[in-house]
Amino acid sequence: MKILVKNLARASKESDIQKLFAQYGEVAACDLVVDEKIGVSRGIAHIDMPIIGEAKNAISNLNNSILDGKQIQVKKSK
Repeated sequence: MKILVKNLARASKESDIQKLFAQYGEVAACDLVVDEKIGVSRGIAHIDMPIIGEAKNAISNLNNSILDGKQIQVKKSK
């Protein structure tokens, strides 16, 4: 299942986001969106969790949680 994570802190690292989601199951991919011109995070990441039950559990537990001082929004990607 593809998951969208929004409102990430600019300091959030891809490895930290992957570790956070890995607490809930297998993470096949984690892609932090970076502004190519200035090289900093755009505050968005895409997560791929292949097991639907684990992905749903991660979404319900991590939505509106705090990561690096910011309240993140987590939902199923369209």
